[in-house]
Amino acid sequence: MTYAIIGSGAIGTALATQFARNDVDVLVANSRGPASLAEFVGALGKNIKAASVQEAVKADLVILAVPFGSVPETVRDAPAWNGRIVVDATNAIDFPGFTPKDLGGRLSTDVVAGLVAGARVVKAFNTLPAAVLASDPAKDGGHRVVFLSGNDAAATAEVATLAEKLGFSGLDLGKLADGRLAQFGGPLMVHNLIKHG
Repeated sequence: MTYAIIGSGAIGTALATQFARNDVDVLVANSRGPASLAEFVGALGKNIKAASVQEAVKADLVILAVPFGSVPETVRDAPAWNGRIVVDATNAIDFPGFTPKDLGGRLSTDVVAGLVAGARVVKAFNTLPAAVLASDPAKDGGHRVVFLSGNDAAATAEVATLAEKLGFSGLDLGKLADGRLAQFGGPLMVHNLIKHG
């Protein structure tokens, strides 16, 4: 299984930090190109490799950690997804009010899924603030919870396995529609739960 993170902002950096901490290889890409990531990669170590977006979208599991409004441009030139996994770590936010974007009743992940036709989409890594996401997931004898939702059970299980590799505990909320609770503005946003046992 190959992994890629697209986005090197707060959430992308937090996730890359966890990959580095747990010696899991990952490609990291952004819209500015691999050269812009030299310092980033140097700081995080051998498991983090800079890539172009064109290289990153070919990974078996691609984490979208870009602003929600940048998703169309980010995935526009991706090859056929053919069942590869896309993790939607975005939140549909209207700035400067920091309110949920009006999507006419659609979930933001439904919008993302429509842009990556043929991918198996899982919503994850979007509810913890970046500073918490970057910190050690082991806490008070347990592990921080990452909420997951997806329409393909095998893909959701694969993302849960990744979350565990990174030190988190995955909590499957069910189908994407069931994940509404963990979409931006939902009641599970910024819930910093710890699972014991």
